[in-house]
Amino acid sequence: MVTLHGSGEHKVIALHGWFGSGDEWGSLPRYLDGTAFSYAFPDYRGYGARRDETGDYTLAEISADVLALADDLDWDTFSLIGHSMGGAAAQRILADAPDRVRKLVGVAPIPASGFPFDEAGWALFSGAADSPDNRRIIIDFTTGNRNTGTWLDAMVAHSVASSSRDAFAAYLAEWGRADFEAEIIGSPVPVKVIVGEHDPAVAPALMEATFLAHYPNAELCVVPNAGHYPMHETPVHLATELEAFLA
Repeated sequence: MVTLHGSGEHKVIALHGWFGSGDEWGSLPRYLDGTAFSYAFPDYRGYGARRDETGDYTLAEISADVLALADDLDWDTFSLIGHSMGGAAAQRILADAPDRVRKLVGVAPIPASGFPFDEAGWALFSGAADSPDNRRIIIDFTTGNRNTGTWLDAMVAHSVASSSRDAFAAYLAEWGRADFEAEIIGSPVPVKVIVGEHDPAVAPALMEATFLAHYPNAELCVVPNAGHYPMHETPVHLATELEAFLA
């Protein structure tokens, strides 16, 4: 249900994306500082070790589950890392428990206002619940059509094996149609958004119009040689950026 790493004073909860799981953060965990930080990588309902656990599959449910996990770990305060869909989930937690969140890092994160899909994009993403080919097209597109097919196939295989069809389908509307920015606008929490230079979907312009406009203490970092999955594409650079900000 949760993968733990490190024993440091600064507690961090990392929330995975739509195609991920708690134990699928590429090689990023091996480059994290376990003496300064304690990391928790939970699964959502319907994902990973919780693949067969049913639920409402909502951002609110993720928030409640993560806050319960923090209570179980005796983590009164913590920072949040959210990748892609996890970026929206992290902001839902911030909205629900603002006094508990120290810092927030979004890695190719979805804004609290959702994602501006066009009709063709929504059809492609909606079809991904039943089509591994759609999943591969999405992963390839969001990494700039530049990575090996072997890696794309592995990402798709993990996604199919590590998420239930119903959960995967239901979460799309939650992050894609998210609409709770009014609950987080003006939050003083320090925020860093990290995007890959080859990600045409979650690009700097979208971050500037959302995260940087929503949070007065927000900053933007564009990672070279990465697309939507810097934990796979540039893990050392990502670890460096994450922990420099958290520290």
